[in-house]
Amino acid sequence: MTKDILITGVGGQGTVLASKIIAASAMAEGNIVHSAETIGMAQRGGPVTSHVRIGEECYSPLIPSGKADIIIGFEPSEVVRNISYLSPDGLAIVNTTAVKPVTESLSHSGYDGSEMIEYLRKNVRCIFVDGEAECRRLGSAKFLNILLSGVACGTGELGISKDTMLDETGRRVPAKFKDANIRAFLAGFETGKQIHNIPPGDF
Repeated sequence: MTKDILITGVGGQGTVLASKIIAASAMAEGNIVHSAETIGMAQRGGPVTSHVRIGEECYSPLIPSGKADIIIGFEPSEVVRNISYLSPDGLAIVNTTAVKPVTESLSHSGYDGSEMIEYLRKNVRCIFVDGEAECRRLGSAKFLNILLSGVACGTGELGISKDTMLDETGRRVPAKFKDANIRAFLAGFETGKQIHNIPPGDF
């Protein structure tokens, strides 16, 4: 299997854990995997981007521009910021809940992610996930990373089996939160599975 996956969001959303679960799952299924993170100002809510490259012909851990098969976006503006990585027929999985930057408190721009979402809707193949509502139902915003990983797996476009992803998720989350994270993954998986059956353009 050859697959390039970009995971992007802001510090504190769990993007790095999501990338490690995906990379470990791909390796568990016998694939060669390269990965890299650019975490920058993550601890201050700044951008975080992880590259996961699967396949024997991937010689660098960084995805070239226009080559990502999937972008898993934890925040709408971060998806737009990294959209040049997405291939013309790639898929963006986008959490619609915006995270306001620190500068918002100074400029009061009214940023709510809606303009970013509309731009993505018009320009790329997208699946939109109301992460705030889904995490409220699951009991914590901390499950967003596992939820979106489940969505990606459920679409079938990630190319990794549900059982392998569940196994690696269980290995990498704290034991006391294992059951809750498994529920979050399965909820996301069902969402991705249902959306995958909708014709492109109707997402």
